[in-house]
Amino acid sequence: MTTPEARAADATRAPTSRGSSRVPFFLGAPSVVVAGITLLPIAYLLVRTAEAGASRVAEIVLRERTVLLIGRSVLLAALVTSLSIAIGVGLAFLATRTDLPGRRVLAGLAPLPLAIPSYVAAFAWISAVPELAGLAGSVLVLTLCCYPYVYLPVLAALRRADPGVEEVARSLGRSPSQVFREVTLRQVRPAAAAGGLLVALYTLSDFGAVSILRYDVFTRVIYTAYRSSFDRSTAAVLSLILVLLTVAISVGESRVRRRDIARVGAGVSRAVQPVRLGGLRFPLGGAAGVVLALALVFPIGSLLWWFLNGLSAGIDGVHLAESVAATAWLALLGAVACTLGAVPVGILAARHRGSFTTVVEQITYAGHALPGIVVALALVFLGVRVVPWVYQEAPLLVLAYVVLFVPTAVGAVRSSVAQSSVRGEEVARSLGATPTDVLRRVTLPLAAPGIGAGSALVLLTCMKELPATLLLRPTGTDTLATSLWTETGVGAYGAAAPYGLALVVLAVLPTIWLMRLTDRERGTPR
Repeated sequence: MTTPEARAADATRAPTSRGSSRVPFFLGAPSVVVAGITLLPIAYLLVRTAEAGASRVAEIVLRERTVLLIGRSVLLAALVTSLSIAIGVGLAFLATRTDLPGRRVLAGLAPLPLAIPSYVAAFAWISAVPELAGLAGSVLVLTLCCYPYVYLPVLAALRRADPGVEEVARSLGRSPSQVFREVTLRQVRPAAAAGGLLVALYTLSDFGAVSILRYDVFTRVIYTAYRSSFDRSTAAVLSLILVLLTVAISVGESRVRRRDIARVGAGVSRAVQPVRLGGLRFPLGGAAGVVLALALVFPIGSLLWWFLNGLSAGIDGVHLAESVAATAWLALLGAVACTLGAVPVGILAARHRGSFTTVVEQITYAGHALPGIVVALALVFLGVRVVPWVYQEAPLLVLAYVVLFVPTAVGAVRSSVAQSSVRGEEVARSLGATPTDVLRRVTLPLAAPGIGAGSALVLLTCMKELPATLLLRPTGTDTLATSLWTETGVGAYGAAAPYGLALVVLAVLPTIWLMRLTDRERGTPR
């Protein structure tokens, strides 16, 4: 399985980005180490499941509750994915193909729910509407948080697509609705399918939202099984089933991508004649406004209301400041570690293709299919049994961040290196520069904006990560995510609101950094 960033690199790879299949030791050795780290959780699950014995495993798998969990998890993923595809495709179409008033504002605001962690949104909704606990609330919250995963690739596909096909269909007498169904949807189907599969993966791996909304799926039950029993076999077997579900979805993603490849553009962008909505302008504009209000305005407004409501009881400013500092520090460590691990793998993938590189790259992507609760469970075992001196210390948590988020950084590094010309490297080698000199003086400076963008994305993701942080954080340390979790667990919504607001505000910083680095990378000469 590959990440979206890696697939983008394949699609945009310049002809000059070819490289040698010979793998330098200074890149190959650290890449193998990174690949080995990402395999630790899967190895733990296999060992733990084998220790339980076939009869015990069969007993856990065949339980009525396990079958029910599979059904509930698949149902939640199916509902969230279907709604996210409908909303994401609809908003992207309105923003790019219609005369909807304010469509540029819509295009800019629609992706912003990605900056709000799902458990923060869940807290905002459950604190205001307690009746939403359960399936309905989980579907609502996860859909509002996840539809941008569909919206963004579909928006890009529509902007690249040649509008001539749609114009021909209209000239042949097709109505706007027929053109949308028969032409536009077919053009964006690969992008929508890829985004939908990412939504399904995210939904299966989510822990915070479903826990706050009290809807039992695999992640919540795994956490409960770990916390409430000395027997870790149940948690391990359930984790392995969850991993198998995510792998099945990943395989489906690969097959869809190979089978359903559509040409979306002719290579020359031109103005698109917008579809006139007529009397539908205001109903559709109102529907888009409702989506943005539910996804952005309501969560932030709810946090502000509870924050102001809780002022009378006072705010523990010292603990809040400590949580902000711990969040920033641990996320920074995670971003640095992921970037250092991703650089050799990303350069190998872009410049030294071959069977060795392919295997290493695919192994590092394994973390993309692992829920945070599964990684945390595996590393708890590693810390207790193998390296007890780092259990509940920062290094073990950073290791979890590497397993979970190094694929994101690898994709960014690979994309940036692949899009930069190899001519500079070839000239440096012809002038007698050693391979390490070429890497330090040419490759890394050219790829710096992309590497920085990957670091910013990992930093943002580490700030929002909940289950691994909850189980592996250093003793006596609270982050904004874990502090929010603690307060919501006892129903102290006023006390939880400052941590939720601080987390959203703190997440703005790497988001701005990411946007600036992305703009800089787009302006980098090739």
